[in-house]
Amino acid sequence: MSAGPADPLAGFDATVHAPNRLRICALLDAVEEAEFGLVQQQLGLSASALSKHVTVLMDAGYVAQRKAVRDTRQRVWLRLTRQGRAAYQGHLAALRAIVGEPGQAR
Repeated sequence: MSAGPADPLAGFDATVHAPNRLRICALLDAVEEAEFGLVQQQLGLSASALSKHVTVLMDAGYVAQRKAVRDTRQRVWLRLTRQGRAAYQGHLAALRAIVGEPGQAR
């Protein structure tokens, strides 16, 4: 089976596929942006583990961060970039093609 341009498996993205990175993308896909602490709490990750995964996603151009002061503390907000949203959606389509989700083209 070759991965041509119309092949949904071509959207499989190893960067997004790692379980915690997939969860980060899923959470960020549902919102405009989310505060780092909220993402950490929602996913049950340590700050250092989340930071490492976010760094990988940022290096790939999938996540951007915004820093600002709130309540006298520096806060970090995360958001999926346009490229990140496309990569996440493409990865979901590839996973659906792999598992043969009903209603999805193969």
